[in-house]
Order: sequence, then C-alpha cells, then structure tokens
Amino acid sequence: MIGVGLILTVIGLNRLKEKDRLNIDRFTMKSLENQSGLTEDYWPLYAVAGGIGTVLGWTWLLLLGSRANQMMKIAVHILTTYLAVISVLCFWSEQFFWGVAFAIGAGLQFLYVISIIDRLPFTMLVLRGAVKLVWSLPEVMRVACAFMLVMLLWLALWSFGVAGVVASSMDDGGRWWLLVVFSVSLFWTGAVLCNTVHVIVSGMVFLVLIHGGRESASMPSKPLIKSLRYAVTTSFGSICYGSLFTAAIRTLRWKIRGFRSKIGGNECLLCCVDFLFHLVETLVRFFNKYAYVQIAVYGKGFNHSARDAWELFQSTGVEALVAYDCSGAVLLMGTLLGGLITGTCAGVWTRINYPDRVIMVGSTAMLMGMILVGLATVVVESAVTSIYICYAEDPLLIHRWDTEFFNQMSETLHQRLQHRSARAREVPTHNRLDAHTEGTHPV
Repeated sequence: MIGVGLILTVIGLNRLKEKDRLNIDRFTMKSLENQSGLTEDYWPLYAVAGGIGTVLGWTWLLLLGSRANQMMKIAVHILTTYLAVISVLCFWSEQFFWGVAFAIGAGLQFLYVISIIDRLPFTMLVLRGAVKLVWSLPEVMRVACAFMLVMLLWLALWSFGVAGVVASSMDDGGRWWLLVVFSVSLFWTGAVLCNTVHVIVSGMVFLVLIHGGRESASMPSKPLIKSLRYAVTTSFGSICYGSLFTAAIRTLRWKIRGFRSKIGGNECLLCCVDFLFHLVETLVRFFNKYAYVQIAVYGKGFNHSARDAWELFQSTGVEALVAYDCSGAVLLMGTLLGGLITGTCAGVWTRINYPDRVIMVGSTAMLMGMILVGLATVVVESAVTSIYICYAEDPLLIHRWDTEFFNQMSETLHQRLQHRSARAREVPTHNRLDAHTEGTHPV
C-alpha cells in the first residue's frame, strides 16, 4: 500500500495545476489524438463518486433495517433492468464493446434470478434475522462508520492518482493498463477492509449469541476490542490472504449452482457443469467466508479456519442450508447496483465536460461505489455467517435468541435434507434403468 500510495501521489502531482510538473511525460508514449489535462479537471468527479457511494451505502443499510423485504426485491429485480438500460446508453454513445458487455451481464443476471426464485423466501428470512441482530448492536454500526472513513481517506489518495492517469498525455492503451493495475489494487484493499470488518462483527455477534446476550454475566469484557485486536494484528495476514480468493470463488459457486439447477436433461452440458461444480466445491473448503468467524473467535489461520468451518457444516448437515441460502448473492446485487448508480452519475457529468473520458471515469467510479456500499452492507453478511456457525455448533443458541426464527430454519433444513436424500436415491435407480435398457437392445 505504501508503494502504491507513493506512485499514485507522484502521478497525481505531475498534473496538479501544471502539465508535466515532475517531467514524467518523457517516459510515456505521447499521442496527438489524446489531449492531456490537469489532475484537478477529473479529481472533483471522483469526489462526487465517493460522496454518492457513501450516501448509497448508508441509505441501503438504513432501509434494510426498516424495509428489508422491499430492499431485497429491489436489489434482485432492478439490477437486471439497470444493466439493460446502461447497455442501451452505451450503444447510443457508440461504445459497442461496453454495450455488449452490459447486455450479456443483464442476460446472465436475469437467468440467475430465475434459477434462485424459489430460494428467495428463505433468503429473506435469514436476512431479516441478521438485520434484527445487527441493529441490536450499536457497536457494530460504529465499526462500519470508522472503516468507511478509513476507506474514504484511501480513496481520496487513490482518486488523486487515477485523476492524474486520466489527465496524462500517454495513449489510451497505456492509460487503461495503469487503470486496471490500480483498480485491482483498490479491489484488494477494499476486500481487505471489508473482511476486517467481517472478522470484527462476526466475532462480536458470535459472542453475543453464544453467551445469550450482550448483558450476560458470562460475556467477556470488551468483546469488540478482542475481535478488533485479532483482526488488525495476528490475523491480519490471514485476512489479506483470504481476501484474494473468497469473493471470486463464492461468486462462481453461486452462478454454477444456479445454472446447474436449471440445465434439465442435457447430459453433456450437465457433465461439464458438474465437473466445474465439484472443482469449485473443493476450493470452497479452503476459501470460504465462514473462516472469518473462526479467525475472530479463536485467532486461527485462514485455511485451518475454512476447513474447520466447512467440516462442521457437513458433519451437522447445515451445509444444505448454506447451499440453499442466497443472502450473500442478494447483498452482492445491492452492492453492484450501488456501484452502477455511482458510475452512471460520474459518467454523465464526465460526458458533459470531457466526452472522450466517459468510460475511464465511469468504470473506476463504479468500482469506488461498489466498495463503499459493500463496506456498509458487510455487517449484515457477517451476522448471517455467525448465525450459521452458531446453528451448526449448537442449534439451541439460535433457539434461545429467537424461537420462531429457529423453528423456520429447522423446518427448512429438514426439507433440504429430505430433498437431497430423494435425489441421491434417484441416481442409482436411474443408472440401473439405463443399464437394463441397454442390455435389452439387440446388438
């Protein structure tokens, strides 16, 4: 981060109030078609993006507390429409590559929503329980506020350097390569901060559930400080390591599960998807978000925590509930929607003043918005993971917290285990019928 911060500072200063202040342009490939500008031409655009992302993140979280069902439906259904609208706007602006990309995104999102439509009632149940738990712990909100402030400070420096890249005299290819590198850096930094919050909140929620309430006599003193100490000291390396992989693997798992359930009788396609599914399931053993609860409470290493959490789920059957739940995907849809709105607002303003920089500013502003909204909503996802870990360790912990919620979870778990048993019995029966049919055909 120190190295990236220095590079961003130098690039931003090179175009601050004076072109080529630090005489860096001699190292870049100039292009007559690309007129260079100043850092302050583009930096305000990113300031607006940061402000919009922050407002959207906290608005989303506040409305999630009071209007959970409505917000979930908005996240699930509006995202497809919004992607399609942006695709049309890109085609209208003659940005054909981005138009096709957003159109494909809209199509995939629509197919995914169709594939999980039957899981949404249970997902809403889990999210309502998590929101109820989070809102009973004001310390959790203060942690999210503090880390969002840290992220905004880093974004101020990051956007300063990126504004210098957009204003530079190098050709579009060079600009895009630098923007991709800095975007990957920002994504990793955002994931680390989100997962640090995840560890802190998960630890706090887990302790509250396992001790029967924040005011319980057995509750350790200063539980938030304990989780914070684990997160930013001995477990910080595990958080940085896990942040590289968990988001990508989890998203891939959601998509494959959704498409796998809707393939039907296409044996060839089903075979290919099953291969990918089992590969991803193996990776999930080593990279899953439930590891962060173990890190928060016990201070274990990441891979050790991930294996322990997954073995706990499989030994108790709770993995069937985890696989059925789509709360993480729904929260991700809300995060994507927030990022798209942020990028659209920044892109519209950029088009008015600098039409040739719309995609550059819009795409990087979208990433900023996603990270800020994700930081606000990660507290809910942390509560979800802690609920599942507690339910797997001792279901009576959830029963003591909320009896009605426990009964609904137990009923769903029973249904899912029955469904899996029925599917497992169908496979050998199907194989025997195939073998018998093949044996009766004349050669």
